[in-house]
Amino acid sequence: MSTTVGAKDQDAHPHRTRLRAWMLEGLSDMAKDEQHPARRNGGQDRGPEPEKEPAEKPAEKPEAAHGQRWWRVMCLTGVDYFSTLGYQPGIAALAAGLLSPVATVVLVIVTLAGALPVYRRVAEESPHGAGSIAMLERLLSFWKGKLFVLALLGFAATDFLITITLSAADASTHLVENPHFSSALHSHQMLITLVLVALLGAVFLKGFLEAVSVAFVLVGVYLALNVVVVVNGLWRVVTAGHLVTDWTSGLTAERGNVFVMIGVSLLIFPKLALGLSGFETGVAVMPHVQGDPDDTEDRPAGRIRDTKKLLTTAALIMSAFLITTSFITTVLIPKDDFKAGGPANGRALAYLAHENLGSGFGTVYDFSTIAILWFAGASAMAGLLNLMPRFLPRYGMAPHWARAVRPMVLVFTLVAFLVTWIFDANVDKQGGAYATGVLVLISSAAIAVTIAARRAGQRRWTVAFGVIAVVFLYTTVVNVTERPDGVKIGACFIAGIMLVSFLSRLARAFELRVTSVALDPLAERFVRDIATRKVRFVANEPGLRDATEYREKLQQIRLDNDIPAEDDLVLVEVTVKDASEFESALSVHGQVLHGRYRVLSLESASVANALAALLLHVRDLTGCKPHIYFEWTEGSPFANFLRFFLFGHGEVAPVTREVLREAEPDRSRRPRVHVG
Repeated sequence: MSTTVGAKDQDAHPHRTRLRAWMLEGLSDMAKDEQHPARRNGGQDRGPEPEKEPAEKPAEKPEAAHGQRWWRVMCLTGVDYFSTLGYQPGIAALAAGLLSPVATVVLVIVTLAGALPVYRRVAEESPHGAGSIAMLERLLSFWKGKLFVLALLGFAATDFLITITLSAADASTHLVENPHFSSALHSHQMLITLVLVALLGAVFLKGFLEAVSVAFVLVGVYLALNVVVVVNGLWRVVTAGHLVTDWTSGLTAERGNVFVMIGVSLLIFPKLALGLSGFETGVAVMPHVQGDPDDTEDRPAGRIRDTKKLLTTAALIMSAFLITTSFITTVLIPKDDFKAGGPANGRALAYLAHENLGSGFGTVYDFSTIAILWFAGASAMAGLLNLMPRFLPRYGMAPHWARAVRPMVLVFTLVAFLVTWIFDANVDKQGGAYATGVLVLISSAAIAVTIAARRAGQRRWTVAFGVIAVVFLYTTVVNVTERPDGVKIGACFIAGIMLVSFLSRLARAFELRVTSVALDPLAERFVRDIATRKVRFVANEPGLRDATEYREKLQQIRLDNDIPAEDDLVLVEVTVKDASEFESALSVHGQVLHGRYRVLSLESASVANALAALLLHVRDLTGCKPHIYFEWTEGSPFANFLRFFLFGHGEVAPVTREVLREAEPDRSRRPRVHVG
């Protein structure tokens, strides 16, 4: 593997090599290259080696040594979930007016009776953090499954990236609206938002564990300060009895009876959907939950149990805060103060903190809110870093470095800069896209668990999850109808992901896409036998597989290439199962057909890549340079390339040669390809 060139590069550019090693530190290969020595030895040159990490533990060994306790990880997803208290009460008051507490109760019921059971089931079905997307991926095969996943990833990217930019924008709003800083900072909100996004990226460049530690402190302080604000607000409501009387009288005069209130609340509920955020990131960061000492990757029972605790605890805490904060803000803050330009717009609880507890406490509360809103992007960043590398590199739709954390942090940070600039760091402009992303993911999760329950024969759970799915689909449709900009933004993300994905797949088309090669005993016997003379393979597209097919094929190959009759030839046949898969293991089975023809049978996502991997493996196994013989494929070269790209077939001979050329730069060691 061109080690000399690599050494020269390291000598000539030591700083570049160190930077590359640092950027690719902790490379997380979802195909588990470390477990496949055939790929390391027979694969293509991937450059200098500093990025290699120790091999991952086998599945049967305990995995609980990695990760954090569930309540610490809850704080990471909680910075997204709990930080919505910074703007949720104000949104509810604007949307529902005096009905805000009732509408919030509806939101809480949907949360505890709908979203929570759905994601507890998702944690069971997909314990490695891929979430409902992985569950739905299993329902579809071939390219339609990949395209479906790419669409969902587009909405996931919308959710997570808008979480980063919206939260940073809202944090900057709290800062510039603080009475102590308003005059100096009011014209610099865009710059402040970009700085906050950059600082978030810097934390993740430093390391994920630091993000967990920071989130734990921020959530603890923020919730404690909110307890003070809520208790003080409830005390003021209780001691001033006329406030409740005035509220109930106004509500009755405005909405009439209880049934009307409930009906209107159901109609208003979709506007409050931002209060449902946090569940998707809760399962996305699931791999970082420690679990039990005897957990394995195949059976992480402790991780599943503790993730359910994480989801339930976060939902209960948030539900309590949503109800109490919507009540005290509705009762204590005049209606006009919630409107755009009003002192409580987008910062209702901060307004109460300043008004009721003094400027000093209010400023402390402001800075705590700013910090948690800024760091709300941490849970979204963690979700992106866990979700994207699980799908795109495996599909061949992202470069190898997409499995490393730091390069992806830089990519997501740059995209967040772009989104912030496009939306002018405005919270209201991003709200529709945020809600759309959240609701699409929750709806897909509800559909996924409904199907999982049906397949498991759980009739009651199927009905229950089906009802929940209908509720979330209704909410999504209403939200999209009222705020179509969310779907437009999501469509842009989907289009961007698909474009980049297919360009990446095209650029990586000629890679050695086989993770391992395994020969059964008869196949190995064939290989070792012909290795005593000259290793000659004949590529054959399987048809009827009768004696006539094999006899005529071998005769033609001998005639085209002047191969003596006494030289051994072994036929190789590749069956393509799912050409949309990018990487796969290769199993080689030996057969003796019709009493005389030796055939190696392979199954792979691509004929050419499978043949190249077999040749390299045979070379390493026997020390002999194998030869393989083809016939030219009829038809247009461009059409044949498209057949190869989409269906794994096509002009096999030149593609096999190109894969070998990329995998083995040394011509003296490269297997030989012959075409007649």
